[in-house]
Amino acid sequence: RLRIPDLTEERRKDLIKILKGMGEKGKVSIRNVRREANEELKKKLKEKAISEDENKTFEKNIQKLTDTNIEKLDKILTDKEKEILQV
Repeated sequence: RLRIPDLTEERRKDLIKILKGMGEKGKVSIRNVRREANEELKKKLKEKAISEDENKTFEKNIQKLTDTNIEKLDKILTDKEKEILQV
């Protein structure tokens, strides 16, 4: 058996910094997907494959999905942060 010592306060804070960095990378990834989707919509609009109204509707839907996923990510991060800080 291996005996693993409890986390120190300093190590917990380091883990939270790492966690926040990972969270920020996740948010950037979500925003990149949104940007790519919006660029694709612009191409479709230029090609007259979709109308202006459809474009606006799709952009709103993409923004809603982006906001929802970022909120979920924030919730997960805060829950995990509380779990790490718990002694």
